[in-house]
Amino acid sequence: MQLLFLGTGAGMPSKQRNTTATVLKLLDERGTFWMFDCGEATQHQILHTTLKPRKLEKLFITHLHGDHIYGLPGLLGSRSFLGGDEPLTIYGPVGIKAWIELTLATSKTHIKYELNIIEIEEGTIFEDDQFIVEAKLLEHVIPCFGYKVMQKPLPPELLIEKTDAFGVPRGPLLRQLKEGHDVELADGRIVKSFEVTGKPKEGFQVTILGDTKFCKNSILLSKGSDIVVHEGTFDLETAELAGLYGHSTIVDAANVCKEADAKHLIVNHISARFMPSDIKEMITQVAHYDFPIYIAHDFTEYDWANGQLRKIPSE
Repeated sequence: MQLLFLGTGAGMPSKQRNTTATVLKLLDERGTFWMFDCGEATQHQILHTTLKPRKLEKLFITHLHGDHIYGLPGLLGSRSFLGGDEPLTIYGPVGIKAWIELTLATSKTHIKYELNIIEIEEGTIFEDDQFIVEAKLLEHVIPCFGYKVMQKPLPPELLIEKTDAFGVPRGPLLRQLKEGHDVELADGRIVKSFEVTGKPKEGFQVTILGDTKFCKNSILLSKGSDIVVHEGTFDLETAELAGLYGHSTIVDAANVCKEADAKHLIVNHISARFMPSDIKEMITQVAHYDFPIYIAHDFTEYDWANGQLRKIPSE
């Protein structure tokens, strides 16, 4: 799994940051990617990446402020023009369905794939054999959701040296053992799955929060997460503005991660008032926390593998 930040700014685009769009790349897990929010010019940002819009499977909208949704109509149209024919599901607050349908109808944008728009409430909003997605309401100036993506436990590793010791031939029997089934060999011996497999591996948990003040639901949704993506629109010196506009400081984000006992924090949705030179000062405000804290920039990408988070070097 990889996390790619297409836009990390707040309110309006700046020379340093585009408006919000975060991609959860699940190319190894399911051959697709999911997106969280779709600010203005998101499809332009995609042009600078290897992402293919036809591979977009799910799109989660946190709330209906323009810097989180104004990129939707263009992306939806382009996905069709570029040959995307697989269904796309959009999840979001009440109002997202009417807004998308009116925008597409008024602009006479015709899409050739099945578009499903689900207006959500709190709770489990998606589940299949690989993933569960939960949503909770946060505390912003309009209804705003946070999302937690939980990968279900992975199949245990098949220990080939043990299957060889039992004399299991290469082929379909190995798959059955890996999937947890006992098998019978040609000589009548039974090989049990638990004898030739390791322990099941825990899947990853990623929490991606929309705009919010410090609140209980942010902590509940982030509990035990491997990665928390939390807005940090303001810093300590501008904390009063954060409270006024329903946003968080970088310290608020760190406190959520600490209270939730999460492992890594990535801060995004940075106000345009902060220049690159200001980011170093923001980092010093959270330097004393005992877990890794990163500030995302446009096109920053992180890889999660074997329980480790690694920032992918930019080319």
